[in-house]
Amino acid sequence: MSDLNPFLLAAVTPDPDPRLLPLLRSKPELASAQDAHGYSLLHAAASYDHADLLRSLVNEFQVDVNLKDEDGETCLFVTETVDVAKCLVEELHIDLEVRNDDGLTAIEKFLSEQEFPEVAAYLQEHASGGASISNGVQHPPPLPPNMTLNIDTASDATASNLDQEPDPDFRRRIEELAARDNFHTEEGQRELRDLITDAVRGVGNGEREVRRRIE
Repeated sequence: MSDLNPFLLAAVTPDPDPRLLPLLRSKPELASAQDAHGYSLLHAAASYDHADLLRSLVNEFQVDVNLKDEDGETCLFVTETVDVAKCLVEELHIDLEVRNDDGLTAIEKFLSEQEFPEVAAYLQEHASGGASISNGVQHPPPLPPNMTLNIDTASDATASNLDQEPDPDFRRRIEELAARDNFHTEEGQRELRDLITDAVRGVGNGEREVRRRIE
């Protein structure tokens, strides 16, 4: 068993070679081993769609889920399925903000190479911190921490407008903005403030139209 190559045992489909975990338990240091290019068992497990192996490496063998290869890429960069992406993001809490040596996050790399669009879409949705869903209704994301809305002094006319159903065009625009890559950047937050400011002005003037268009 000592002559077995753990990378080759992991690079088997649909499941890893059954000799892999016993090998790692006999030599735990192999769990976090990297080859000459920084390739690790995490990278192999992510690439070959072995979510259970990822869980074992991180939870049982305490391998750093953000382990990088020689290009500065974590195993998220080589993920090819949404199931593995969900495992890494939602269970193992991999860092979505890690940038490789080219300055790209995993999301940006997927988009630039136009590969695995389902994975890219999932990561974009998760990273946006976008609209939440409850009872089948999609709600816009919360306001930025440095922004508040005070309507305590609203006039009767304004209060009457506020009792109306939310403007569907405003809801659509804010949801589209929340889904964009730059939502949490300074530019994205500025556009959100502008959008809400225009909406509030429109309510105060008895108007229902949100005038600013989000490109």
